[in-house]
Amino acid sequence: MSKAYVEAESQLMKRFETYLSQNLPQAQSFHPVYENALCDMLLAGGKRFRPMLLLSIVDAYEPMLYDGAMSVAMALEMFHTYSLIHDDLPAMDDAPLRRGHKTLHIRYDEVTAILVGDALNTDAFLYIAKAPLREDIKIKLITLLAQNGGSQGMVLGQAIDCYFENKSLNLEQIKILHTHKTAKLIAASLQMGAVIVGLDSKVQKALYDFGIDLGLLFQIQDDIIDEMQTSKEAGKPTGNDGNKNSFVNLLGLEKALQEADMLAKDLQRRFETFDEKLRIALQPLMTTYLYRHH
Repeated sequence: MSKAYVEAESQLMKRFETYLSQNLPQAQSFHPVYENALCDMLLAGGKRFRPMLLLSIVDAYEPMLYDGAMSVAMALEMFHTYSLIHDDLPAMDDAPLRRGHKTLHIRYDEVTAILVGDALNTDAFLYIAKAPLREDIKIKLITLLAQNGGSQGMVLGQAIDCYFENKSLNLEQIKILHTHKTAKLIAASLQMGAVIVGLDSKVQKALYDFGIDLGLLFQIQDDIIDEMQTSKEAGKPTGNDGNKNSFVNLLGLEKALQEADMLAKDLQRRFETFDEKLRIALQPLMTTYLYRHH
């Protein structure tokens, strides 16, 4: 990948990190920890994968809309962060670490973690509503986030994941689980970028479908990382997928690696059918994530 690609991507990331740190949710009160807790997980780093997908598309087609799109990208990161906070709760994964930091229920308490997740979920829609974009665009963006993040999307995936934790699913069922739990929000991030810059519905659909498979690849890679890396390397507990319906548990490591490679090759082939602006926009992210288990 050319140095220019890397620098452009790094600039986008820096601009987003600056925006995030200057636009954190605020809620001053006499509560001793609530406002800090709202911001802790947002400031704990992370790949910022979803906001960067959206912003890369906006930057490629309509750089003038970039600043206006920033609060929508922030909304995606807040929504994703809420899902991680809730995923880590004792009732779900009971995880002590996330992004190399103590999880909120460990750092504070379970009530704080639940309420911070609730707040970030709701505030995500407020950030979209307040974006300096056309009203009809904002309604479409809110709809996409709700459809892909709510009862028919990410939450459904999480419900299936938790309910079937000690029961074996087949490959098709595991794909349905992770399509909802992980892939739909990634697909929505791409489509939301396309909506902001006014790409036609055919391109939007191609991007959304691409995002679904990219999300599945992401999940298979995560399962592989859980199997192959230490907790320190991954920044979160690993080796704890024993009861879960992971691709590695179903297929074994070797077959999971083959599945990931097959999916990555298919995504690369489809990526090459995108127009030049789109390819330039997404190239750095593709290079970083398409083969990240190698």
